[in-house]
Amino acid sequence: MPERIMHPPLESKKIKQPKAEIHIIKDQCKGCGFCIRYCPKKVLEESQEINARGVHPPKIVDESKCIICGFCTAVCPDFAIFVFEKPCKEECEA
Repeated sequence: MPERIMHPPLESKKIKQPKAEIHIIKDQCKGCGFCIRYCPKKVLEESQEINARGVHPPKIVDESKCIICGFCTAVCPDFAIFVFEKPCKEECEA
């Protein structure tokens, strides 16, 4: 049987990478760190500031690395973080 040759999809150069918009409700965070620990792209890290609960909420390291997987939103027990997809215009990367 001949070896199968894989080609990229025909329209792959026209597909735009979605951009993330991450929102953190800092005073709602209890500092569990789940969002930091389970982010596959390491977009978040612990900040130096202290919120109303006396803990260090997460801060965004590099929003452009976010793949909008939703893990942070799913694992947050306090609903203190959520992610939206920014509307894509001409400035989106290919």
